[in-house]
Amino acid sequence: MRLLTRLIPLLLLASLLSGCGYNAIQQKDESVKASWAEVLNQYKRRADLVPNLVNTVQGFATQERQVLTEVTEARSRVGQINVNADDEASLRQFQQAQGELGSALSRLLVVTENYPVLKSDANFRDLQAQLEGTENRITVARGRYIQQVQDYNTYIRSFPQVVTAKIFGYQVKPNFTVENEAQISNAPEVKFNTGAPAPQPAPQPAPQQAPAPQPGG
Repeated sequence: MRLLTRLIPLLLLASLLSGCGYNAIQQKDESVKASWAEVLNQYKRRADLVPNLVNTVQGFATQERQVLTEVTEARSRVGQINVNADDEASLRQFQQAQGELGSALSRLLVVTENYPVLKSDANFRDLQAQLEGTENRITVARGRYIQQVQDYNTYIRSFPQVVTAKIFGYQVKPNFTVENEAQISNAPEVKFNTGAPAPQPAPQPAPQQAPAPQPGG
């Protein structure tokens, strides 16, 4: 009898928590964490490729020291960030550092186009293929994470889950923002006749001179 009197309040509490969305909040929160772990996994995969890629390029193009240094330094900055996905400033710093590394890698691959021997190297081709595959995985992982965060945020801001979220301290999570937001907010500059010579100004007529005075005039 005593066991029954203890179970009844627990069952009532469980039904109340389920009805107010508590269990669903837990599930969605775990889904967000799992998606974030996959994002970190793919970014780490890219960072792990950088040293081998830099060493391979350096073996064929030692004179490209600037771009090689940029890639190495960008990777170092990424490794120094202890990101907290629940903190908007931390997530923004992490995104900026990853964007800088991505840009540096893009410049490195552009430079390699000038070295046919490097492009034909089997090791370089393998590293390039791995990097391209990793970039695709990053895009997919980020997209899934964005969707999970949006789903979670929408759910805990809806009634009655919003009450449960406030009681148990669940807050809206920050999300990835659009990269180069200021740049894409401006209309692109369109130029026609690119590369055509600039029109030359029309020649000005020479000033007329007064007729010379006639002798005896």
